[in-house]
Amino acid sequence: MSSYAAVLRTPYALTTFGAALLGRLSYGTVSLSLALAAKDASGSFAVAGTTLALFGATSVVLSPVRAVLVDRYAPRRALVPMAVVYAALLTAFALVTREQSGAGVVAGAPGPAGPAATSAVLLGALAACAGACTPPLGPTMRTLWGQLMPDRRMLQRAYSLDGVAEELLLVAGPLLVGVLVAYAEPAAGVAVSAALVLSGTVAFALSPVPFPVRAAKPRVRGVDSPRTGPRGLGRPVLAAAGVGICLGGLDLLAIAFTEQQHRPGAVAWVLAALSAGSAVGGLTYGAVSWRSAARPRLAVICAALGVALAVAGLAPNVYALGAAAAVAGLFVAPALTTAYLIADEAAAPDARTQAGAWVNTAVNAGSSGGTALVGLLVGKLPLSLCFVLVAAPALVCAAVTLRGENHRKRR
Repeated sequence: MSSYAAVLRTPYALTTFGAALLGRLSYGTVSLSLALAAKDASGSFAVAGTTLALFGATSVVLSPVRAVLVDRYAPRRALVPMAVVYAALLTAFALVTREQSGAGVVAGAPGPAGPAATSAVLLGALAACAGACTPPLGPTMRTLWGQLMPDRRMLQRAYSLDGVAEELLLVAGPLLVGVLVAYAEPAAGVAVSAALVLSGTVAFALSPVPFPVRAAKPRVRGVDSPRTGPRGLGRPVLAAAGVGICLGGLDLLAIAFTEQQHRPGAVAWVLAALSAGSAVGGLTYGAVSWRSAARPRLAVICAALGVALAVAGLAPNVYALGAAAAVAGLFVAPALTTAYLIADEAAAPDARTQAGAWVNTAVNAGSSGGTALVGLLVGKLPLSLCFVLVAAPALVCAAVTLRGENHRKRR
């Protein structure tokens, strides 16, 4: 743990990281808040689901575009306007849902369908526009870690700490929303999400850390030499997408497994075990000074994740599945940390935020794709086979990454 303390003792690191985490807590609260507020206002799960899907789609698809703006105009000039517009749209969403909920505009209420239809379109439009303006605090913070940590081993620890903290925020966010809706209407969660992202982004932008990042980093053993262009980013992005597919598929498989075992409430413990394993794996991985190069290390980690998920399909009960999920989680944060390291090293000095955003987008898109894939498979194939199919992308990514590394060495 002393190595992580050294990361946080680096000048500007603690205040900048704390501000970024405050803003990123919004990403843990906003999805559930939007869904609950839309359901409360419309009375329709379909409207709530569509609203959340539109928000997620524009947020994920346009993430690299927003990262380009950060690289081009520097974080202070790009992030604050995004945060202001994003928070304003979320506030408008909260006000609209609060008004419609109080007015009783629900999809299933008697009377003309016009108000309900208009409500659904308005909520979807606000959610889609808000998603398009989501400030890329995660990719920007990872770029700044590269500025603050010129030593690549320290950068590995910083990325590990960042990844574990982000995962904990995604767990804490829904819990915070649960507390809010217990004492206030669902729209309050959306308003709090807007306040979090605005205050966090402004504090992040006002941090005395030297913006922007422009200096090239020296080559250090353990991470490959810099390369620009899509070829250098291909394998870390592919690996991130494979990990995302595994995670998205596992979420739905855990639900199906626990229902099959007549223990639906146990799904929360299975997913908590996955997160706990990821936190332990991430912190342990970051503390080790690796001698091997990053690309073959990424291949080994992805292979281990795939094997762990395939074995999870053999679990006889929810306790065994929880244990298997914890083992699989040990490789999640290390895989993503290594992917971010490779992408950062491969990117041009003025495009590192974009590189991180592509990895981040790949994880999120892969997660959505994995959930959709498992949704088509569950009920048609045995669950044990579904686990193997969900594990396959990680194994394929491992093979492709290792093959590419061998080919590079032969050249």
